[in-house]
Amino acid sequence: MSDERRNALKTTLQLISQLLWVLGLVVGLNGVYLLMKYRHSSLFFSHIYITLPAAFALASAVFLLASGCLGSWLSIRDSTFLQGLFVYLLVVGFCLESTASALAYFHSIKLESEIAPLSGLFQNYTGNSYDPYSHAVDATQEELQCCGVHDYRDWLETSWFHRTGGLWVPHSCCNSTFPSCNGTVDQPWQLNQQGCQVKFEMGFQFVLSIIIWSSPLVILVEVVLILTVAQLMRDPTVMEYPVLVKN
Repeated sequence: MSDERRNALKTTLQLISQLLWVLGLVVGLNGVYLLMKYRHSSLFFSHIYITLPAAFALASAVFLLASGCLGSWLSIRDSTFLQGLFVYLLVVGFCLESTASALAYFHSIKLESEIAPLSGLFQNYTGNSYDPYSHAVDATQEELQCCGVHDYRDWLETSWFHRTGGLWVPHSCCNSTFPSCNGTVDQPWQLNQQGCQVKFEMGFQFVLSIIIWSSPLVILVEVVLILTVAQLMRDPTVMEYPVLVKN
């Protein structure tokens, strides 16, 4: 292999390895963000399996970051052992990223059934700020600017609504654009019109979709890196050694 071709391959290896490092950082941040969203909303899920895509994404990110750093190092140094280790890390990262993407897709289509306890939390609402379930409902309605599971009328069927006289919904249902809102159902235009389930699902679907669609890009970059390293391993640098002459 000519020096020009080898230098071109090493430059390609360095640039794409840096791209892989950036992708690893993005995948890792997505995994962390999904874990943080679950931790904040764990009461709304029937089990913890939704965190599996995040776990595999974080594991994949570790291998992608390591591969990116090692690939950059290989662009300035020839080592058959490190080249083999680099390919091994890429293969493991490929498997982990593919698994994370598959799990994210599975949970994205099952998300509605996984947040089934949401309606139960609204039914068991007490209005007590010390009750973790009631606090979670109020915090969710304020953060997502929503009201009820599907809309504010869901509150009309709750025991809390009837115990309080059947006139008000929780103040957390109030639209922030109406400072005078007190939660009365006689003025429904002052309440948030969209239900919490739709907005809740949209937030998780967004994170899961990033994990799903980042996988093809990561795989493409890894394939290019493997082909580049294969070219370098096929034509190793010929080392010239001095001949020692015995007197």
